[in-house]
Amino acid sequence: MSFASCRDRAFTLIELLASLSIFIILIALTISGIDRMIKNAWAVQSSGNLRQLVAANAAYAADNEYYAPVANRDNTIRWCAAMGSNGKFDPTKGYLSDYLGKSRRVTACPLFTHMIKGENSFELGTGGYGYNDNYVGGRPEGQAGGRAAWNADGSRISATPVQIGKPAQTVMFTTSAYANGDSVQEYPYSHPPYWDFGGGPNAWGLRPSPSTHFRFRGKALVGWCDGHVSAEKCDPRDVGYNPHGGDAAEQLLGWFGPDRDNGYWNPGREYDRE
Repeated sequence: MSFASCRDRAFTLIELLASLSIFIILIALTISGIDRMIKNAWAVQSSGNLRQLVAANAAYAADNEYYAPVANRDNTIRWCAAMGSNGKFDPTKGYLSDYLGKSRRVTACPLFTHMIKGENSFELGTGGYGYNDNYVGGRPEGQAGGRAAWNADGSRISATPVQIGKPAQTVMFTTSAYANGDSVQEYPYSHPPYWDFGGGPNAWGLRPSPSTHFRFRGKALVGWCDGHVSAEKCDPRDVGYNPHGGDAAEQLLGWFGPDRDNGYWNPGREYDRE
């Protein structure tokens, strides 16, 4: 065998390895591209789910003159589900169920269903979305001592549409979750940066565990009170204490926008959205 033929064979092997490397890179790029396309499609679907929730709540308010209560006094009925005699939540019997079409249930976020582990959630039936419990599904003054907190049927006093002075700048629903150990679970509320028990968001300076979930490449989907949906980036801050374990920040939980006056959750704030 000549030296030239050996050299040619060596070049062929190098070319084969180079081609194989390029092929592997192309496969990785293709998989990444397909994953991106799937995630984008899921984001579109989830945005549609949020629009449906806002529209359903607007229809509820049109019939009742106030938005759907976030829960009842006994914590057995939520906006999205009600607890049955077996202790499990039925996702067709929430306050908003009559307004969610034939299924009577929240359409689940497709990305969220791939993230949760089993059915060991606090609240089944949320679909991966949380309701503004402190200012829309409930009112701060409804929790203050000496003032009525509940309607006659035991449901939480909620806001009326006329009380939402800035509907395009006030959160109604967000993608939500709750850190529970090494995973996230369903959670029905979208908590503001600070608790507001009727004396203002800064009266106590206490943060709830964050429940807005930034699962779409670091962004949360938000359904605003006027019906539009946006994707919001998490603004880093102290996420506070999580009584159920896990790292809320690592699980992509937090808040967006300013802390001041509870930001975009609070329709009574004095400033507009920047």
